[in-house]
Amino acid sequence: MTIFSCDNLTKQFEVGVLFDGISFGLEQGEKLGIIGRNGAGKTTLLNIIASIDSADEGSVVFNSSVHFEYLTQEPIFDKDELVIDCVMNAKQELNAYLEEYHRLCNQLKQKFDEGISNRIQELTTILDSKNAWNLETEAKIILSKLGIEELHKPIKELSGGLKKRVALARALLSNPDLLILDEPTNHLDADSVQWLQDRLSASGNSILFVTHDRYFLDAIATRILEIDRKKVYSYPGNYEKYLERREAFLSSQESTIIHTISRLRQELAWLQKGAKARRTKQKSRIDWVEKLKNEVVRPKLKDIKIELGKTFVGSRIIDAVNISKEIAGKQLFQNFTYIAKPGDKIGIIGPNGSGKSTLLNVLVGEIKSDTGTIKIGTNAAIGYFTQEISNLKDSDSVIGSLRQVAEYIDVGIGRDRFLTAKDLLERFQFPNKQHSALIGTLSGGEKRRLALLKVLMANPNVILLDEPTNDFDIQTLNAFEEYLEDFYGTLLIVSHDRSFLDKTVTNIWSFDGKGNIKEYPGNYSNYLEKKEEELKQKRMQEKEFEAPKKVKYSSPSQKKRLSYMEEREQQQLEKEIEKIEKDLENLHSKMNSGKINDYKELEQIGISITELEQVLEFKTDRWFELSNRIE
Repeated sequence: MTIFSCDNLTKQFEVGVLFDGISFGLEQGEKLGIIGRNGAGKTTLLNIIASIDSADEGSVVFNSSVHFEYLTQEPIFDKDELVIDCVMNAKQELNAYLEEYHRLCNQLKQKFDEGISNRIQELTTILDSKNAWNLETEAKIILSKLGIEELHKPIKELSGGLKKRVALARALLSNPDLLILDEPTNHLDADSVQWLQDRLSASGNSILFVTHDRYFLDAIATRILEIDRKKVYSYPGNYEKYLERREAFLSSQESTIIHTISRLRQELAWLQKGAKARRTKQKSRIDWVEKLKNEVVRPKLKDIKIELGKTFVGSRIIDAVNISKEIAGKQLFQNFTYIAKPGDKIGIIGPNGSGKSTLLNVLVGEIKSDTGTIKIGTNAAIGYFTQEISNLKDSDSVIGSLRQVAEYIDVGIGRDRFLTAKDLLERFQFPNKQHSALIGTLSGGEKRRLALLKVLMANPNVILLDEPTNDFDIQTLNAFEEYLEDFYGTLLIVSHDRSFLDKTVTNIWSFDGKGNIKEYPGNYSNYLEKKEEELKQKRMQEKEFEAPKKVKYSSPSQKKRLSYMEEREQQQLEKEIEKIEKDLENLHSKMNSGKINDYKELEQIGISITELEQVLEFKTDRWFELSNRIE
């Protein structure tokens, strides 16, 4: 079944044409990842498909039976709504039935009314048929996995990142035919990204999404759509397959251009001779030459190269000894010591709110440590990129703001050893016509890119980065990674981007959310391997010292202190827990049978096991919560 089809879409703004006459569609079950440079029109295309924006020409036609949910980069809410209510309203009709059921049950407790009693029976039948008794439990599972704990907090009191996570939870609970997701991994920690990746990979939903997270893209996409030079190019398979096919395509295109140049020279020579016997064909040949010229000058994607200079570091960089920080009664880290060395490349990970950004702020002196000492070397030139932009003024021009830091950097490489502010802007995809624009006219993503450029333009030998990748396209990310790989100084990065950490760091600091920081040698993938080993050892120890515990369910007669709705939920949970346990047993048997040789299939079984174990844990906890109330 076709979910939707786009036919000859054209869209332009004052700055120029974004895409011109593009056509593509999405089939049921497809997971289509859209990629392209910043400003190529990825978000605009999603907005047109979701009917938030309109194309100048062309059409988008949906299958009439399709329901979709769209996660935008800046979701809009009813500001007075509570978090849990906002998410539950993803199933608005069911939630309305549940709310009515609650209300009528409370009324019936006060005074019996036959009409109310009959309506409760009707609602019971409806909720039974739609399996809706544990809708709230499902909402809480999703919110928990996305790191949201304050369920009864008004939306208006949340940060932008938390609002994005609430909107994502709402879209997931809705379980539509089509999920449209614009940068869904922004503002998620690494564990939440992995959970979301596993959930979407295993789901049967059709998905249309934009992301800069290459691991996420590679794991989920079944097809890649690249927006390039106003056109779209479709590549079957995931991101890895796209890279292989694109390389082959560019090589083929290179050969075609060389052949075209040769033909163009021949045709120009033919025209210059102007043989009388062939004048009748002159016009057609002129048209042909013009076509060849257009093909030759068609721009080709260029690799971005970032080269910055070097400054002397010195023997002392940052000496932090026995530092601690507690905020609002929560111990973020305690008696932590770090003596920085040239060449340190450290990735910092952990749950949202565990203290990663606070640690960076303490190290640079933005926040005072509760204990210990911090000494910074006299030759340490610190460049600190924060999540909150503070080094830009809306009234400054783009290039003027950069020149406030430096006119140029001496990179000390070859003849073109001076990298100017203009050069750096162009390498980070600020076109020449945007250099004189006021910063106040830039988008949020463009401001973050410019703020990072100001940090790099100062040519630091110590770089601290707090979630630097959110507003980069994949090509710029690749270039930035190459720069950081060659960076000789000290580097500390807080990031949820697993691919970025794999390519840039040699050590991981992991926050556990309980005030502890543990160091792991290697990159992010090495960290995951070590964590898996630790988990296996923990499970073995538990099996040695603890007898297996079987859940013992209480009988219906014991549930007198639960409401009718809670009784129904508990009964439903019992059935679901038993089913999940059987499913897990079957999956483990299948995985250990030795009959499966396909790595991809084994990987998918592993993902399914992880997902089911998480759901089982949450549902079992909820079952115990209900059971404890009747003991």
